Amino acid sequence: MFLSIFYQFFLLGCTSFGGPAAHLGFFKKHFVDNLNWVSASRYANMISLSQILPGPGSSQVGFAIGLEKGGILGGVAAFLGFTLPSFLIMVLLAMSTEHLSGSALGIISGLKLFAVVVVADAVLTMAKSFCKTTPLKVLAFLTTLSLLVVPALQMQLLVLLTSAAVACVYSFSSIPDNAEKPQGGTVKWGVFLLFLALFVMSLFALPHDLFANYFQAGALVFGGGHVVLPLLQSSVAEMDQETFLTAYAAAQAIPGPMFTIASFLGAVQSTLPLLGAAVATLGIFLPGLLLMWAFNQHWQQLLALPRFASISAALNAAVVGILAAAFYQPIWLSAVASWLDIVAVGCGFIVLKWLKPAIWQLLIAFATFGVIAS
Repeated sequence: MFLSIFYQFFLLGCTSFGGPAAHLGFFKKHFVDNLNWVSASRYANMISLSQILPGPGSSQVGFAIGLEKGGILGGVAAFLGFTLPSFLIMVLLAMSTEHLSGSALGIISGLKLFAVVVVADAVLTMAKSFCKTTPLKVLAFLTTLSLLVVPALQMQLLVLLTSAAVACVYSFSSIPDNAEKPQGGTVKWGVFLLFLALFVMSLFALPHDLFANYFQAGALVFGGGHVVLPLLQSSVAEMDQETFLTAYAAAQAIPGPMFTIASFLGAVQSTLPLLGAAVATLGIFLPGLLLMWAFNQHWQQLLALPRFASISAALNAAVVGILAAAFYQPIWLSAVASWLDIVAVGCGFIVLKWLKPAIWQLLIAFATFGVIAS
């Protein structure tokens, strides 16, 4: 089971371009629609929990899918599989001064267009699943509009908090008699206390303690890879700006979680690059994974209560709005640069919806298109 989970997430780790919004689309397509590892409602609950916890949202959802399938070993397998490809790429980039060739850049451009297609499909399918009533549709629309007008983390957090607050007063969801019964589970207090202990210890660590600096960043950031940058900049003040921006650009260009920017920075900061990258990567991912492990099962139980079900429904509708806004900025704006790209995305979307090819076939087609177009 460990190897099976690792293999499935490793494939996605090699091909999941486009950031957290795209990753959630890939996960739904692969683990909900194709493999049936988790139900759509269970998957939605994982997303809603990831939105209120600090850490890398898509990695937390992947970890939760692994937990669901194979317990803690399954969660570890999912994390390792999804993170390992980008970790190795970032370490190699940090240790090498070689630049990407034109063909490699073309492949990346094509795969970014592939991410546009996947996210568009994810937004539509998730909207159908999570926005079935008029109030939820209105909530998703207002979320998208708010983030397009004010594309900032503060607005995203405000939208989520407002959605949860409104759901406490207005019921967005009722629990049907045949609803999926949540598995038993309480808060894993030992795991949560471990998180608290590591966080307190990190506050009293030496200024140049690699693990402590990255653990603090992972424990304090909400909103994904882009938001972690200010915290990381303060912890790597001795690093020149060009190196830091190179790490940031590389994290956006490669597949997998953007938090692996820590892999690049850790390799540069340490005299033993591979060890430094491993310590920094573990430090930045560990807080979010510990919190997901601690609260996942209890969150599923809470959602059996009407008030929490309403909050979850509101958060899921808000997430649809967030994904719709992210589809435009940064995914569409960073990937689509010409009318030819628009035609390719349109054709890819039509092929995906009507012909339903295997994902790897569509991926190869877009990679080939990127090389030819470049």
